[in-house]
Amino acid sequence: MGRPIRFLLDGQVRELPDDTDPTLTVLNLLRYDLRRTGTKEGCAEGDCGACTVALGELVDGRVRTRAVNACILFAPMLDGRALFTVESLGREGALHPVQQAMVDRHASQCGFCTPGFVMSLYACRRDGEALDRAGLADALAGNLCRCTGYGPILDAGLDICPGVGASGDDADDDTLAEALVAIRPAEMLALNHGGRRFFAPRSADELAAVLADHPEATILAGGTDVGLWVTKQRRTLKTTVSLNDAADLARTLDLGDAVRIGAGVRYADAEPALAGLHPAFGDLLRRLGGRQVRNLGTVCGNIANGSPIGDMPPALIAAGATLVLRRGETRREMPLEDFFLAYGKQDRGPGEFVEAVIVRKLAAERIFHIAKLSKRFDQDISAVCLGLSIGVAEGRVTDARAAFGGLAATPKRAAAFEAALAGRPWTEAGVAPALDALARDFVPIGDMRASAAYRLEAARNLILRAVLESAGGRRLQDLEAVSA
Repeated sequence: MGRPIRFLLDGQVRELPDDTDPTLTVLNLLRYDLRRTGTKEGCAEGDCGACTVALGELVDGRVRTRAVNACILFAPMLDGRALFTVESLGREGALHPVQQAMVDRHASQCGFCTPGFVMSLYACRRDGEALDRAGLADALAGNLCRCTGYGPILDAGLDICPGVGASGDDADDDTLAEALVAIRPAEMLALNHGGRRFFAPRSADELAAVLADHPEATILAGGTDVGLWVTKQRRTLKTTVSLNDAADLARTLDLGDAVRIGAGVRYADAEPALAGLHPAFGDLLRRLGGRQVRNLGTVCGNIANGSPIGDMPPALIAAGATLVLRRGETRREMPLEDFFLAYGKQDRGPGEFVEAVIVRKLAAERIFHIAKLSKRFDQDISAVCLGLSIGVAEGRVTDARAAFGGLAATPKRAAAFEAALAGRPWTEAGVAPALDALARDFVPIGDMRASAAYRLEAARNLILRAVLESAGGRRLQDLEAVSA
């Protein structure tokens, strides 16, 4: 016998039976089962933010509140957590301060996107964030307004977020923390819905044991990719194993000469460690999805999925990252670039999972550069993504690591270019002859984002831009919007 899914809704305990559909989305749970229709469906793929809800969980004894997309969040992932929707806010006819600010600033037009904006601002306020206009723009980048009403919405956010911590009905964090402790799971969640199984192990060891018994299972991290398999591709997942509840996988460790990022570390939580390695990582993360995506998606999940257009692998490859894989009690490490074998195929056997990625700290004298080329600045998929790490002595290249996403079926190092670059002057004239080698490294394809010829030419130009900016002594700011 299993146990029910137990979570808090507006601070009150709710239960879902142990035969709940493992891939029932929180959006559908809210709209069709709980009749909370304020949460809207816009895209069903985590892009528009109309379905934004706030999810609370205990982190080091404190309730952390995060804005997440309900459309790609599976209901079992609510287990042991607190959920808030737009209906949670107003009480006894009084508007919540966020709602009142939206009214005062005339920030709602057609209204379809408004609940999502309200919940994103609510999560910021409840978590006590003090945000300026730029910070608010980042916090709301995952919410799209088709009526282009961003100005008044940002004004409403400035009214209620800067310097303001929890207040009013948001001040019950102690009570909420006690309630979360009371429903904290003591055992693994195991669901069975018509032969379709869902497991949420509580530790890495338990995860390894479950995968040994179910080597064919789909491993679920943040669900920012797997969610689309269900909502867009209509896949049926027979067995799903979530690592969301394995606390020991949600840790980032400083190893002295490197940082170790566990499989359960979300992008939002990995940002301080990665940006500490180099500011370029922070700039890249700023553009990796919206905040709702970064609040769910994990660094290792992005790697394990093996997408050729994943933003993080090229940067991590350039930094010399290594991957830790585990099956049962057996672990193995490999250079990250060796993990990607072909499109949709990685060097990971049945029952094996990515346990961590280890990223080496960069020497201060190295030139390190990340460039993302996309049609929109915020929340857009790369046409080309570059990670570049260069050693230079007496003006000449001593060693190089260059990796691209979007140019091949996998994230890949440019081995021929690296070899051609060795010993050349780190100048525009010195690097230019080596650029022809990129055509031997990659055979780009054309698609809706860019033609093959454009991608190859853009790759060359991104490298030249790195040369010019580093030669000028400026920090490598390549994460600007560039039209593809």
